[in-house]
Amino acid sequence: MDVPAVRAALAELGLDAWLLFDFRGQNAIARELVGVGGGRKATRRWFVLIRRDAEPSVLESALEQGVVPPLPGSRAAYRGWRELEAWLRGALAGCARVAMEYSPAAAVPYVGRVDAGTVELVRSCGVEVVSSGDLVQLFEARWTPAQAALHETAAAGVLAAKDELFDHVRARLGSITETQALAFLGERLAARGLVSEHPSVVAVNDHAASPHFDTGPADDRTIGAGDVLLVDTWAKVGDEPDAVYADVTWMAYGGDEPPARLTQVWDAVRDARDAAVAFALEATAAGRPVHGYEVDRAGRAVIEERGFGDRFVHRLGHSLGREVHGNGVNMDDLETRDERLLVPGLGFTVEPGVYLPGELGVRSEVNVVVGEGGARVTTEPQRQLILLR
Repeated sequence: MDVPAVRAALAELGLDAWLLFDFRGQNAIARELVGVGGGRKATRRWFVLIRRDAEPSVLESALEQGVVPPLPGSRAAYRGWRELEAWLRGALAGCARVAMEYSPAAAVPYVGRVDAGTVELVRSCGVEVVSSGDLVQLFEARWTPAQAALHETAAAGVLAAKDELFDHVRARLGSITETQALAFLGERLAARGLVSEHPSVVAVNDHAASPHFDTGPADDRTIGAGDVLLVDTWAKVGDEPDAVYADVTWMAYGGDEPPARLTQVWDAVRDARDAAVAFALEATAAGRPVHGYEVDRAGRAVIEERGFGDRFVHRLGHSLGREVHGNGVNMDDLETRDERLLVPGLGFTVEPGVYLPGELGVRSEVNVVVGEGGARVTTEPQRQLILLR
């Protein structure tokens, strides 16, 4: 953690301190920032306080000293709750506004990692607890240049694997199932050294109308002539601990000429994707502040105009990170109103969809990375439906 940069950010944001806290792994953000790896035994509470006017201070249980890796500043151990609370009161003395992984009214659940009781305890020390969402963006969610390069590698790999899958299905149309296609896709990703925390999605017709369809043997379908096929695949470079994800969705039709209904839905989704991307690229290039919810609105408005607004049932896009759903700003004015800003170093998806239960689902997904001079698309946008003829 770059402590001087954190202290500078605290001053810029008008905050007195950032209090990082974890108990039994509930705050993955704090663990990542401080460097408490998954292999470390941590069954008791620990705190790291970074004040803008002082060096960091660490509090650990006397049972588990050394859980928090070395940091500049002071370090103390507590045996019981009285010592823990006394440390908090002393460490927070003189602070008025303290950031924690807390989200008022659960507006940004990805940031809400600290339990209500701990927030109450910290407030009892006479401070105002505010969300660390902006700090998380700056110090956990932003990519390094090396991570951006790893994303580009993953993006090229998932797109190539997707192309191989469509060729594979085309040659076996009418005799290959969703699970068989998924297995082939997994093999092609692995052959490129790419890994994923969860399997991809291969979904036919009404299966594609379930946005988080779980491809599996329970309701396996053959992919045949006249079918709509959705492929959503995500992965990262497997031998790099700091690798970040690429995540794309492409659509295909099992024939020469898509039916009018499919074309109508596809056009709405594609145009919504392009409208949202254009908004993000133009605004960031002009240096205007852009909130996540604004990008959602730019894409959602197109689908609403086409008459499918009630069938677009999820946010427009999500943050990308070491996990496929990262902790940065989401493109969301539906599930939440994400008022965090698009800042340089963030990666995210744009993936509008229209889902017609019992009939079909259509989604199109690209990845966008924000740089110092504006944003750019890092995965090829699908322009036309893939024809499996």
